[in-house]
Order: sequence, then structure tokens, then C-alpha cells
Amino acid sequence: MKNLLGLVILGCILTSSVALAEPSLIVIFPQTNYQTSAEKIFFLGTAPPDGQVLINSKPVTRSKAGHFSPSFPLQLGENLFTVRHDNQELQIKVTRLTTGPELPQGLGFAKDSLTPAADIARLSGELICFSALAKLPQGVAPPNANVSVKLANQTIALSRQPQQAQLPSNLAILTGQNQPYAQSSVGNYQGCTTVAIAADLGQPQFQLTLNGKTITQPGSGKIQILSRAELPVAEITADAGVARTGPNTDYSRLTPLPKGTRATVTGREGEWLRLDYGAWIDSKETRILPGAIGPQTIIRSVGYRQLPGATEIVFPLQVPVPVSVQQSEQAIALTLYNTTAQTDIIRLDDDPLISRLDWQQEAPGQVKYTLNLKKAQQWGYKLRYDGTTLVLALRHPPKIGNTRRKPLANFKIVLDPGHGGKETGASGPTGYLEKDVNLVVSKLLRDDLVKRGATVVMTREDDRELSLAERQAIISREEPAIAISIHHNSIPDDGDAEKIKGFAAFWYQPQAHNLAIFLQNYVVKKLGRPSYGVFWDNLALTRPTAAPSVLLELGFMSNPDEFEQVVNPEEQKKIAQAIAQGITEWFRSVR
Repeated sequence: MKNLLGLVILGCILTSSVALAEPSLIVIFPQTNYQTSAEKIFFLGTAPPDGQVLINSKPVTRSKAGHFSPSFPLQLGENLFTVRHDNQELQIKVTRLTTGPELPQGLGFAKDSLTPAADIARLSGELICFSALAKLPQGVAPPNANVSVKLANQTIALSRQPQQAQLPSNLAILTGQNQPYAQSSVGNYQGCTTVAIAADLGQPQFQLTLNGKTITQPGSGKIQILSRAELPVAEITADAGVARTGPNTDYSRLTPLPKGTRATVTGREGEWLRLDYGAWIDSKETRILPGAIGPQTIIRSVGYRQLPGATEIVFPLQVPVPVSVQQSEQAIALTLYNTTAQTDIIRLDDDPLISRLDWQQEAPGQVKYTLNLKKAQQWGYKLRYDGTTLVLALRHPPKIGNTRRKPLANFKIVLDPGHGGKETGASGPTGYLEKDVNLVVSKLLRDDLVKRGATVVMTREDDRELSLAERQAIISREEPAIAISIHHNSIPDDGDAEKIKGFAAFWYQPQAHNLAIFLQNYVVKKLGRPSYGVFWDNLALTRPTAAPSVLLELGFMSNPDEFEQVVNPEEQKKIAQAIAQGITEWFRSVR
């Protein structure tokens, strides 16, 4: 998994004036002058097992080999720590940054609190909303202040809002601290308006008035009102345009849009475009088609063809429109937007995969086709446009080997040793890097799978840097029966490194859920390892649709005791064998 600890720092070691040999006290994390917004921080390092390690004069617990990872609370601002072992000493400074808004000295708006924060475009008649965090002098009652926005010839009053809870980041689920917390007491003012006529309205001007004193501050973004009769049309230029639920990468992913998809642009926020079916996409993945009108299509006959190893369902359309895919138990559904059905006849012979094809006009301009499957386990799909024809290719189940000695014969498996090259991944208390142990275990796993008859494709076999897109492309090109990405874990700054440990499985596409659950249960039971859990996670190596793809975190580099297992050659062999046997048993279970 992506290293959550930051850079590996060995250079912060300070030797004593009398020590001529290489120092034996090592602190890998945090490096000195480290900055974080967390309320606490853990120290990851090692020293000879004899003697004590003291951090700010407090003895810390260590593993048998001398590794340690205790946590310490942080005050806002600078925190100084002294780490000692015998006559060796380190000085480490950690700065805790505030997570609240940056407030002015007196009356005024908090820094970067005015929204919209970027240029936006909205439809005529659509709500345009504004917000601001206002600081009032201590002791002043909020009703005495007046906050408003001037936009063109309008003045919009902003009213003080009740306090809302703030949500932690998605990473908080990894430490079990994913609970809302109270918002800053600074005044949150909001208000909305509508504009009926298409126009460029320029920048809004925010005003804060109190006791006859007025502060004016321009907003960061300009506002444009779009004419509903003259909306631009965008075409997807990326191979798989990343559609999201909102206008930045913090928002959740939707089904990627195949290259060539066209949609009307109904809004804009900075570089992000809102498409007519509700998704947002980065404008860098699109081009505007001058003079094009909003794409609408009908659909009549739906085609069907069997290929070696796959069934293709063919949807002839007048223009390429947005689509979404939803996998469920023994079904896969395809929704076409800006589409009206005139479907009266469908041919579908007896197919090794599909039992029946149903369709329904769910709403005006929205048609859903549901492929009911003969078995629950799905083996991958690909979605593409051939001109204006949409093609959904469903892979058939792989052929099962018939020999006990070679139970994985006929199976191709992609193994992805995580990280590599400059992408080091997490680090253990000795400085041993995740990228290296990932490769060691992956090679052991490869050898065991090959003995069982499998054809194994490795994304890397040495210490080289490989992008996430390149790894995804290998899975798509090879079309394996399954893909497994091998990683070792670490935790965010405020995690309890001394306690958090265990094996974990991550999945994203529903076709990989059963595999993730099975491997998690099998390895934990087989080796008696602690279970960190099974996670649905939007990771690059769980997103491929061409095959069931899971990411396994074999243990925590940040846990001193578990790290000793991670680097033990015998334990590495055991976990590789357990995963190989778990894969074998899973294939048998889904026949």
C-alpha cells in the first residue's frame, strides 16, 4: 500500500562524540522537522536489545529484536523529543499543524473560506450557493453581524448556520477512528440565489458589516450562467474517462466512460465538467465538439456473439452516450443514459455464461439492460465503443485443471509485487523497505503457483519503478483468471503502531469480493495470523475489470513484533505457501 509514513529517514541519526563505529540506535520515522496535523505520532526504530530506549525519559516497549513503535501525544506547534539508548541520543522535532481555519486578527473572513473557490458555471435557474467563515470580535453576538454577497445587481444575504460535525478522511477507517468531530466555533454563513438569464456575472463580492464597519473581500472564482439552449458537448478522449460524484479527486469514482463517449456539459467548477447524467470529469480527459447538440439516441436490436472465452453483447447506438455498469449476485447490469428504447427483439442462444437478458426503460432517457448469469462468480468484463456501437464483453470461466498434481493447470495468474524503484513503500524499524519484501514473497508465491501448474505473469521481477497505469495495463492485456497484488502495510501518523497488525484483503469490483473474503479467511486460519480485516477500497490494483483483482497486505512493517515475522525467511515461505494453497482451494470452490 502507498507508504503513509513519509520518506525513510536514516540521516537523522546523531552519534555521540566518543562513538567511532556506525550508530546502532535508528529512528526511521518521524524524521526531524516532520509536520503533521495528527494529535499523536508514533516513533518507529530499533536499537540493540540490551539496555533501554528512552523517549523524553520514558522507557518504551520493544520487540525481542529491539524494535519499537510507541505513540506520543502532540501539542499544537513544535514538539521536541529526545531519543536515547546507552550513550547515543537523537533530537527530533515534530510540528503539529492546526486543522482549523486560519483566522484574521480582528473582524474578517477566515483564509480560503469563501466559496465558490474556483470559476463555476451553472444552468439558468439553478441554485448558486455561497459560504464564508467569519470571525467576530470576542463577546459579539452573531445576530449583530451582517454577512452578504453582491453578485452583479443582486445582494444575497448569508445567514449563520447551525454547527455541523466535521468528517475525518477516508484513511480514518484504517485506525478505527472514523468518527465525526465538532466543527470550529467560527461563524459559518451560507446563502443561495438563482439567475434566470445566461450571463457572465464576474466575481462575487463578500461583505461583513458590524457596528457600522464593513469589510469587503472578492471571491476567488467567477460565476457564469449557461444558456440551456446552447450547452457545449464534450467527448471523452481518454481510454477510460474517470467519472466522479463531484468536482475533484476527493469524490467517489463511477463507472469509467469509454473513449468516444459524448455528453452535454451542464456545469463547470474549475477544471471539472459536470455531464448531463450527473457525473463530473476532469476537462483534460475531454474535448469540446464545436456546434454539436446534446447527444440523444434510440436503441433497437441488441446483438450477441460468442467468441473463444467470451460473450459479447452489442448495443448499436446513434451516438456514444454515457454508461454505467453494476455487478450483483449472478447479474451484471448496463445502464445507457440519454437513450430511449425501441427494442422489440433480442437474440440470445444458450450461452455458457448468460441465462437471460432483460431490459427496462427506467426513466426518460435511461435504459437498463440486465444480463442474468448462470453462476454467481464473474470472471471479468471489458467495455468499449466501436464507432457508435457499445460492446460489453463478458469473460467465460477459465477451464479447470483435471490433475491433482497440477490443480492450477490452464490458469493464468498475474502477480504484482507492490512498489519498486523510487517507490519504496513502507519501511520497517530497521529501514528494510516494503518494495524489497514484496518482491521476495511474490517470487516465492510465483514458484509455488507454477509447481501447481499455473502460468504466472509478474508485473516486475526486479527493483524497477512501474506506474500504476502500467500495472493495470498488464492485467487488461493478459486477461488472467485472477490478479493478486502483494503488499505490506503501515499506518497513518496517529495510528497505534504497537497494537495494529494483521493480514488484510482489499477489493473493489464485486467480482473480486468472494476471492478477497476466501483468501483472508484461509490465510488467517491456516497460519493463525491476526486479521486486520477485509476492505472495499478504491485502489489502482483493485479497480481492473478484466479479471477478479485483489490486493493483499501480508502484515505491518510498522508493528515491531509483526515486522520480525515479515523479514523471517521461513515465515515468508509459509505465507507464500498459504496464499498459493488458498488460491487453489478458491478455484475448487467456484467450479
